[in-house]
Amino acid sequence: MNPRLKDMEYAVRGEVPIRAEEIAAEMEACAASGQDHPFNFSSLLRCNIGNPQSVGQPPITYYRQVLSLVDSPSLLQKSSSWMFRRGTQIPSDVIERARSFSSSGSTGAYSHSQGLASVRRDVCDFIEARDGGPECDISNIFLLNGASAGITSVFTALLANPKDAVMVPVPQYPIYSALITLLGGKMIPYYLDEENDWGLSVEELQRAIGEARKKGQRPRALVMINPGNPTGQVLSEETLRMVARFCAKEKLLFLADEVYQENVYLPGSRFVSARKIAHELEQTSAGAERVELVSFHSTSKGLIGECGRRGGYMEFWNIDPQVHAQLYKLQSSQLCPNLDGQVMTGLMVRPPKPGEPSYRLFEEESSRIFGSLQRKAAALTARLNEVDGVTCNAAAGAMYAFPRIELPRKAIEDAEAKGLAPDLMYCLSLLEATGIVTVPGTGFGQRPGQWHFRITFLPEEKELARALDAFRDHHEAFVARYAD
Repeated sequence: MNPRLKDMEYAVRGEVPIRAEEIAAEMEACAASGQDHPFNFSSLLRCNIGNPQSVGQPPITYYRQVLSLVDSPSLLQKSSSWMFRRGTQIPSDVIERARSFSSSGSTGAYSHSQGLASVRRDVCDFIEARDGGPECDISNIFLLNGASAGITSVFTALLANPKDAVMVPVPQYPIYSALITLLGGKMIPYYLDEENDWGLSVEELQRAIGEARKKGQRPRALVMINPGNPTGQVLSEETLRMVARFCAKEKLLFLADEVYQENVYLPGSRFVSARKIAHELEQTSAGAERVELVSFHSTSKGLIGECGRRGGYMEFWNIDPQVHAQLYKLQSSQLCPNLDGQVMTGLMVRPPKPGEPSYRLFEEESSRIFGSLQRKAAALTARLNEVDGVTCNAAAGAMYAFPRIELPRKAIEDAEAKGLAPDLMYCLSLLEATGIVTVPGTGFGQRPGQWHFRITFLPEEKELARALDAFRDHHEAFVARYAD
């Protein structure tokens, strides 16, 4: 077996979720045999992963209506006269959109390796409208089986030598460290500043790249996650400009993970794309500051939450044509992204417009989901900060909070004696006592001697409120158990 695969870690589905699955199986076995299970909770609350529809977020009607008709030509043929159970006719814009997708072929057939041209054109229109220009070329758009697939492809092409290294924010989404390990490269951690709302300074970037070069590493790229996962920050234009300049100066490929761009909650915060900043920088410098950029987006997040569809895209910006050709070859070896994910991506970037029959319901459902996420983001961080020994920055964006926990000395010693990271022991204890599934900060990276965990605010509001009561009680009991 590849030893790098054995070394690879992916904490989001790591020890705590694995133990959660064991508990779920035990509860099911007890129920099947008519016995009471031994846990003090009736069900698990899966706050370990950004999987909205698994914890109660409903799918948006328009998306599912179009998908249903596209996947079933027989339904599409009858759709003009077919009625819903309540007597409501299928909206005409749904039928028209489904027919437009179907004109490109069956969802059971392979597409172009980069994805359907019609969807890529819609992606370009979306990007141009979002950024106010410049022009987007569909040849630079690759549709994907989720953003993760694009990240995997770029890293596969990028990491050719054990000295090749990628700058990754810490805390980070662990797909980056996992892939770097698997592909035999090196990760260069640069630390986000927790005391400054998980911000970033050029001094920290310079420190990180300087130390890497002293070790003989060859920095090739820089990853930026905006809005942040697991930290929930939304980076300012000033910070984005600084990062873009740094990448141009150091000849680094800029990898912009922007899958949470629709998830911005705090007034005064707004998402600005790395592409927009890279273009402006190149224009104002007359081409002297030229950024090579790959940006990623996904249908799994936002207000959509269609994680199981595995849809998304990446866009190349200033990528050498020969490199482009090699990435195309790599994508071609996978034949094509799945067709339902492609359709979902097309729907994400071109939803109903004002005046169309589906728009009112679409807007109502989207606003309801956004409002709930915004309330839960504020409530989660506020409640966490009420607990002694827990501090948490505001979740300005994304779907998570990343609170810092102060652990008693005896708890740290106990964890070390058991061969566990202290925050892993804490998260396992929280799971066993309350059924709340979280991920320890160790899996994302953190400064030495600090302990965190990541928790989503995706569950329904009442469920989340109950979970926070249970968390508070558990934390107080945990600290008391290890008190000096």
